[in-house]
Amino acid sequence: MRPTGKLHLGHLVGALDNWSALQDQYDCFYFVADWHALTSDYADTSGIVESAYDMVADWIAAGLDPDRSTIFVQSLVPEHAELYLLLSMTVPIPWLERVPTYKEQMDQLSEKDLSTLGFLGYPLLQTADIIIYNAQYVPVGEDQVAHLELSREIVRRYQHFFGELFVEPQPLLTKFARLPGLDNRKMSKSYGNAINIADDGETVRKKVMQMYTDPKRVRADVPGTVEGNPVFIYHDAFNPDAAEVDDLKSRYREGRVGDVEVKKKLASALNTYLDPMRARRVELLSKPAALREILHEGSRKARAVAQETMTRVRAAANLKYD
Repeated sequence: MRPTGKLHLGHLVGALDNWSALQDQYDCFYFVADWHALTSDYADTSGIVESAYDMVADWIAAGLDPDRSTIFVQSLVPEHAELYLLLSMTVPIPWLERVPTYKEQMDQLSEKDLSTLGFLGYPLLQTADIIIYNAQYVPVGEDQVAHLELSREIVRRYQHFFGELFVEPQPLLTKFARLPGLDNRKMSKSYGNAINIADDGETVRKKVMQMYTDPKRVRADVPGTVEGNPVFIYHDAFNPDAAEVDDLKSRYREGRVGDVEVKKKLASALNTYLDPMRARRVELLSKPAALREILHEGSRKARAVAQETMTRVRAAANLKYD
């Protein structure tokens, strides 16, 4: 993940819950993508390091375990940049220009100057991030499969010139629970329509009470629509009391419960869900030296693997000077 601000509930259900579960089956590498943050936010880098620590505190609070996974910082493993450079010698520019998100991001972030080599080369750096650890799988949603296919094409082209060096990474498809924003648009920090993992209980309550519901329901006695209603999507995701949720849905459809009661119960369920994470997060951030050590130790472990890979890559490219 890029350290570009507070993590919200979309990150939690869309990525972190899955990342935590993968620790039971795989040797996992999770990293702070600070160089990737520079591809669009190079004009102001002042908040990157602080955001990185804050973000990793959220990761660990959500269940990532530094003793079971390698948690590190991209820029503390300079071999990523070396492999990125070597890959760039063989990859045609049109391959990068055809990436679907390239033009989309250019349009969506038109207020920023993204006509840079770094932004164009984002998928190439992403490929280096993956293959330097001999990653067999990358957890992705359906919308990211095309990006991973490009990584495999890059691997095949590089190996055409220099021989078998890398594993071709395969997608590990995840059931991506895409939460809508509070206003029923895409959840985004730029829209200000998200509940953050770090929000305190009162902030969560206030945000929930402002949530979009069924716009056709002008009174509590008017039957409402449950399907696609953000309040009920959140209930399904975070309220463990299935009987309560079913009762609320039934009464909502029949016009026997108001939005206020539904939202109050959602706020209560959300705060119960988030309370242990918030406590763990506060504990982690109160010990910055320990958090720094987690990242530096993880980066040392990651770098040892990356250095082994680069020894092979340099030799294959005839760049070994004894």
